[in-house]
Amino acid sequence: MIEVTAKMVKELRDRTGVGMMECRKALLETNGDVDAAIKYLRERGISKAEGKALRETKEGIIFSYIHFNNRLGVMLELNCESDFVARTDEFKKLAEEIALQIAATSPLAVSADQIDPAIIEREREIAHNKAVNEGKKPEIIDKIVEGSIKKYRSEHSLLEQELVSESGRTVKDMLTEAIARTGENIQIARFTRFALGGE
Repeated sequence: MIEVTAKMVKELRDRTGVGMMECRKALLETNGDVDAAIKYLRERGISKAEGKALRETKEGIIFSYIHFNNRLGVMLELNCESDFVARTDEFKKLAEEIALQIAATSPLAVSADQIDPAIIEREREIAHNKAVNEGKKPEIIDKIVEGSIKKYRSEHSLLEQELVSESGRTVKDMLTEAIARTGENIQIARFTRFALGGE
């Protein structure tokens, strides 16, 4: 078994923001593989986050972001459980990251189930007609349509989007890690994206 050094623990802590003991345990569990340890911590963070998901989030901040050209802006309500966490630089940085994501990708809703059903039906019809026009076999058209809808939902719901700042991670991953670090439930309540002339 590999020896877990203080340097390895520090590297993992710097990359995840998780406590030293948790980092050491993750490295022991993954035989010193830092990337595997990050995955291990994420999976643990998810279970921690799920346990906090039902707790009330009555505190938080309204965060605003205006793009440098003054043609694009975002207002975001990010909630947490305590005023103490809401006032931290980490919480404000999280709000900024989420606002930048919204500015860049223009999601339709916070989660996939909040996307307007009329939009989903329209996309379903488009995907069906496209498959028919491409001459796809009738028995696979439904699978193609469902695949298209799943992709559409993930691309247009904020939580499921891949981060523009880091490929391979979603907004939900980032939120989950923040929940694990702060020990509080954190929820994106709502957002509005303003673009001059419908940009």
